[in-house]
Amino acid sequence: MKHILLIVTGASPQVLTETLFALHQQGKQIPEEIFVITTKSTKVMLTDGLFKQGHLAKLIADYQLPNIKLPDENIWLIEDDKGQPINDAKSEIEQTYMADFITRKVFELTNKNDISIHASIAGGRKTMAFYLGYAMSLLGREQDSLSHVFVNNEFEFVRDFYYPTPYDHIIDGKNGTQVNCINAKVTLAEIPFVRMRQSIDETLIASMQSASFSQTVASLNSAHKKDLTLEVNAKAKTLTFAGIEIKLTAKETAFYLWLNQYSQSEHKKLVVGRDFEESLRYSKEYLTLLQQNSSDLRIFRDTFGIEPEDFRDGLYNDLKVMEKTFVQQTRSRINNKINKVLPNELAKKVAIDSNNQSFETSYWLSAATSNIKINITA
Repeated sequence: MKHILLIVTGASPQVLTETLFALHQQGKQIPEEIFVITTKSTKVMLTDGLFKQGHLAKLIADYQLPNIKLPDENIWLIEDDKGQPINDAKSEIEQTYMADFITRKVFELTNKNDISIHASIAGGRKTMAFYLGYAMSLLGREQDSLSHVFVNNEFEFVRDFYYPTPYDHIIDGKNGTQVNCINAKVTLAEIPFVRMRQSIDETLIASMQSASFSQTVASLNSAHKKDLTLEVNAKAKTLTFAGIEIKLTAKETAFYLWLNQYSQSEHKKLVVGRDFEESLRYSKEYLTLLQQNSSDLRIFRDTFGIEPEDFRDGLYNDLKVMEKTFVQQTRSRINNKINKVLPNELAKKVAIDSNNQSFETSYWLSAATSNIKINITA
């Protein structure tokens, strides 16, 4: 069986050589190959320290380790939804890309039965470590392991320290001091983790190759629940379902709440027919909900032709009717956001459904007809 090291790194590529040293020191299996997950901005630090400065080769030579492969193609840069490497992982959307990417890579590796994975969560941002640990818990097998590596305080965050040398090697330490690498102490802590793979349905495991992290989590959260609840927070402008938060705009939140009113009514739906654009009723209903949490001029003035203050005061002389395209486009945007973060079977339960017959289209919330409890927080 082939042994590999899977590690996440950020601005401190030293965790890789520290981990290899600690594995050797503790008499554990030395990996034959390394896979690194990092970002575009930190790859330069990784390659500079390990290859240009030669610390990986020096470690192997100093401790007579077997040859360890780390080709450039094994350095995986976290990608966005278009397959382009991200520069860092600071923004919320980049965190989403990171979660999806790490889960997908762990899926690929754990599907190879002829390898064992030693995964290290010592490097990278805290969220990188969390996602790698979580992915290993979801997908890890009996032969896989998880660890963290520590160095004593004197050498922690010291730029030129990569591993304890078997000979005197003086480098610059903290606060203008100098330290000798021979005195460094590195500790590898194995992290016990719950291996859930055997208890997860195989079809869900298979779907992880293409599913997002949030979709996987939602599927797991809903797997054993008979009753599901949809939380709609008007002020926060969010839908929360199966443990997953879906962020909407004020415009979309008001629209979802407006359709909920129709879905809970006697007719169970909003009917957009021939005379829909002849009545101000729909504009008034919708803007009444919108004004509770927003006075966005782009909606009030540009879409409905009225100032927020005039609508508040009941001055409807300039108010425009709601157009059919407004309904269609807003519904489409909301459904796209729901489909992006929820798996299909769950997305269908809370999306906005429609039915077209002759000259009219009906719209309603699927949650209202799917036995989903809807809790609304104003």
